[in-house]
Amino acid sequence: MSAVLTGTQKAALVLIQMGRESASRVMAELSETEIDQVTAEITQLASVDDDTVQEVLGEFQRAASRGLAAHGGYAYAQQLLEATLGPEKAAEILDRLASRVQVQPFEFLRHADARQVVTLLSGEHPQTIALVLAHLRPEHASAIMAGFAPDVQAIVARRIALMESASPDVVELVAEELKRKATNLITSHEMSSVGGVEPLVEIINRADAATEKMILEGLAEQDPELADQIRQMMFVFSDITLLEDRAIQLVLRGVEASTLATALKGADDAVRDKILRNMSARAQEALVEEIDLLGKVRISMVEEARSRVVQVIRGLEESGEIMISRDSEDEYVA
Repeated sequence: MSAVLTGTQKAALVLIQMGRESASRVMAELSETEIDQVTAEITQLASVDDDTVQEVLGEFQRAASRGLAAHGGYAYAQQLLEATLGPEKAAEILDRLASRVQVQPFEFLRHADARQVVTLLSGEHPQTIALVLAHLRPEHASAIMAGFAPDVQAIVARRIALMESASPDVVELVAEELKRKATNLITSHEMSSVGGVEPLVEIINRADAATEKMILEGLAEQDPELADQIRQMMFVFSDITLLEDRAIQLVLRGVEASTLATALKGADDAVRDKILRNMSARAQEALVEEIDLLGKVRISMVEEARSRVVQVIRGLEESGEIMISRDSEDEYVA
């Protein structure tokens, strides 16, 4: 069944079918108001079924029956206007048009995080999900689709593929219903952060050793870099003051003197004293001298050196040579 088009939409369809060169000559004969009206329809007329093309174009039935598609869109409208009126006038008309073009029905989802949209659409009929995704940017729709179970993905994908057209009234109704549902769930730019690395670190830090090991080992298999990032955050350089002296002594054996000197550059007195207290007098003197000889050091180099020290500490913990207990309990060396 062919779509019902207004007179202006039919004019836009004819111009699209004619091609840019011929269409630009036609538009040159139109008034500025008519150009505005037709351009508005061209930008919205993304695709039209062959039946409608045949009905509207009449004399071009053969071309339409061979499957000649009618494609419009913003880019086509811009090229057509530039060919007709020149770049400056085209830009002026398109700018004026921007304030008049109807807002897309699911515009309120444009900046929403994919996870929130998945939550919003969970429980909705697959046809509704397909309708929403078909109106969103491909990259955004793809991220949302990835959040559904494989069986749901397959159903929704098929419905999108088979979807030809939808009544504007139905689309508007679905959009309004989802907008009401989203009021307390999605606030676009004002989203509350509910996840991320830091909350995960807090969760793991409060878990027992066996649970922590299981989580980190599983995560390391899926995403080694993320697992390492979490390990780094679970024990920061300043936490050295919490270690027992025997644990510090083990750590010092695994850290090069130059790395330790760089790591201690600008460190808190408590951290520096903790390290020096676990060294011989001769080693203390050599370390302090090396720190002084460093002069100014880039922050990035200091952070890298501290990261290496933390890696040594985490490595010793993983091997069971030291243990970092939770809940302010004493640390000890096995």
